[in-house]
Amino acid sequence: MTTWTIAGTLTVEPALSRADLLAEPVAKALAALPDPDAVGVAEIDPELADTAEFCAAYSSPLSASANCVVVAGKRAGEVRFGAALVLATTRADVNGVIKKRLDVRKASFAPMAEAVELTGMAYGGITPVGLPAHWPLLIDKAVADAPELVIGSGLRGSKLFIPGSVLASMPGAEVIEGLAKAVE
Repeated sequence: MTTWTIAGTLTVEPALSRADLLAEPVAKALAALPDPDAVGVAEIDPELADTAEFCAAYSSPLSASANCVVVAGKRAGEVRFGAALVLATTRADVNGVIKKRLDVRKASFAPMAEAVELTGMAYGGITPVGLPAHWPLLIDKAVADAPELVIGSGLRGSKLFIPGSVLASMPGAEVIEGLAKAVE
């Protein structure tokens, strides 16, 4: 079993042993990974799912948290979706790198209701694990290089613990240098 140095006060269990703490698409995607035992899950208070509150409540470093954002844009009347995963200490370059990669005129965060419906995950718990297979999954290089990260589980009542290398090796993942910018 992996020892997670970023877990703070949480008890982390092998993710697939606690499918009750995972959104259905997340559990399916984890089961398909080459090494699903490399991923852990911990139960949390759903009211503390937002990154800053989570880190403060459970003594987990903000620098080890990554946020997944669902982005949408249009080209020739077609709406194109994708997801970006960036460290919580940074912001995704939505109207630069992401807009170019999606090949759309303008990119923005997808509306909450639409993101929830399309992913089958709870708002505030959306994670790159288990997203629709045809969506581009853009991962900032700093995320891919991180030895351990905290990300959403698809639900607000838990968090996944996962190496950046596992995220970078997921189907459809594309590691991009400069996907995120420092928060000013």
